[in-house]
Amino acid sequence: MTDLYESSASLPLPEIHGYGLWLRPWDADAENDVQAWLRGYTDPEFQRWNTPLRPIEDRAAAQESLRARAKAAQEGVGASFCVTDATTGVPLGHIGVNDIDHVIRVARVGYWVLPDARGRQVATRALALASRWAFEELGVHRLELGHALGHEASCRIAERCGYPYEGTLRGAMFESGRLDTFRDVHLHARLATDPEPVLALP
Repeated sequence: MTDLYESSASLPLPEIHGYGLWLRPWDADAENDVQAWLRGYTDPEFQRWNTPLRPIEDRAAAQESLRARAKAAQEGVGASFCVTDATTGVPLGHIGVNDIDHVIRVARVGYWVLPDARGRQVATRALALASRWAFEELGVHRLELGHALGHEASCRIAERCGYPYEGTLRGAMFESGRLDTFRDVHLHARLATDPEPVLALP
């Protein structure tokens, strides 16, 4: 297990394998990664449930965003992984362990899946892998997962991966496409001491 106090200055990201997936760090200098990041952020379904503070609408913005993710890893406060097919290496989506607090040992997880990869439990498999890494290697005690009220797919993914619903946070995130209107958030969380869920994968 990594000592959180030692790792707070920098967070070297590993490659994680399992469940038919390969999780690796995003590469802001790789065109394939930049284009996958751009497709993810411009996808209407992503935009329905998420409102980035800085819109990502072109290649330059996507590359800048990926560089910000790399900087977060260097500062020890975030870990962003490109979720790829273990056999082909084709990008399928993203999963991040974000807002890492090295004192209280808590972090937040977030994910998205590209349109052509949906329906294959990519998010479920990626969340299971990233959660195990965060608990066993990063040493966090609590992982939180929040999603907009009404996002039933994320509710199912959270429950499937051992993140029970803990409550509703009022007005805790922006409405879709707005920075002046708020909506409620479902909060799920999992502790390092919780039992490892048994995934029912096809």
